[in-house]
Amino acid sequence: MSELRNEAIAPHSDAAGIPGPVRLVLPATSANLGSGFDAVGLAMGLTLTIDAEALPPGGPLLTIEATGRNADRCAHTGDNLIFETCRSVLARSHRPIPPLHLRIHNQIPLGMGCGSSAAARLGGVMLANHFGSLGWSQEAVIAEACQREGHPDNVAACALGYLTVSAVDAGSPAVLTATCGQSVDWKLLLVLPLDSLSTEKARALLPAQYSRTDVVSNVQRTSLLVAAFALGRGDLLRVAMQDRLHQPYRMEACPLLPPLLPLAGELGVLGVALSGAGPAVLLVVEPDASIPEIVNRIRREAEDPSLEIIETGIDRGASQSLRVEPH
Repeated sequence: MSELRNEAIAPHSDAAGIPGPVRLVLPATSANLGSGFDAVGLAMGLTLTIDAEALPPGGPLLTIEATGRNADRCAHTGDNLIFETCRSVLARSHRPIPPLHLRIHNQIPLGMGCGSSAAARLGGVMLANHFGSLGWSQEAVIAEACQREGHPDNVAACALGYLTVSAVDAGSPAVLTATCGQSVDWKLLLVLPLDSLSTEKARALLPAQYSRTDVVSNVQRTSLLVAAFALGRGDLLRVAMQDRLHQPYRMEACPLLPPLLPLAGELGVLGVALSGAGPAVLLVVEPDASIPEIVNRIRREAEDPSLEIIETGIDRGASQSLRVEPH
C-alpha cells in the first residue's frame, strides 16, 4: 500500500499541549473511469489545500478564510463538511474539540464528480487525527473516511494517489487498496457543464439489478483498465473505459457524455468516461496529442464554444505537513 505522505519529522505542540498548525493537500479524484464502478479512482492534479490552526478557547468554534474555486461555499462555517467531519470524529473519540481557524484554497470543482466530498471528509478525519492526537494509522484514517463517504473509490485514490483500486472487506471496516500508474504520463481533460449533479441523484438513476452479460462486460473491462495503468498500455483504454452498469442510465442527467464518448480513439484521445457520477466528463489523452485541437473538437461536438475544459494530469496522494507556509 502507498503511504499518506507526512512531511513532518515529529509532532509538535504549543505550551498548552495543543498540536501545532498543520497543512493538508488533498487531490481531486475521478472515480469509476467507466467500467470500474465503485472500485477504481484516479487522483488528478487539482487540489484542496487546508491550513489549520487550533485557537485559544473563548472565541468562535470555527473561522474560515477561503480562496480559489467556489470560495464562497468553502467559507461557510455552519455546515462545513471538513469541520463537521473533524468534530464528529473527535466527539466519537471522546476528545475535546478545539476552536479551529482554517485557510482553504480550493481547485476542485464542486458537484461535478471530481471527489470534492471525499477530499473534504478525508481532510476532516486527518485534522481530527492531528488535533485529537488520536495516533491512527493510515489504514484507520482511510477506513474512517471511506465509511463516512459511503464507498471507497474516491477516498482511497485521494489518500494514495495515481490509479487506486479499493474494496471493502465484508464484515470488517478494513479497506483493501492497491495503487499503480505512477509512471504513466497521460494528460487529462476535464469537461465541465454549467449545472452540477449530486451523487445521491446520480445513484437514484441506477437499476436495482443487472444482466449477467452487462456484469461480465464490466468485469472484463475493469481488468483491462487496471492492466492499462499498471503496464502503461494506453491502447487498451478505449475499450477498458467502456461501461454498461452506470453510464447508460446517467446519459440524460449528464448531457455532455453522449457527444463526447465517440472521441475515444481519435486525435490522441485514449479513453472517455464520466468523471465519477458526473456530470463532468474525463478524457485521458496521449502525452504528445494536440490539446488545442482536442479542445476545439470537444466544443464543436458539445455545441458550446464557451464550455469550461480543464487540462490537468495524474497526481500523487494526500500529504500532511506541520510546516504551514502562506499561499
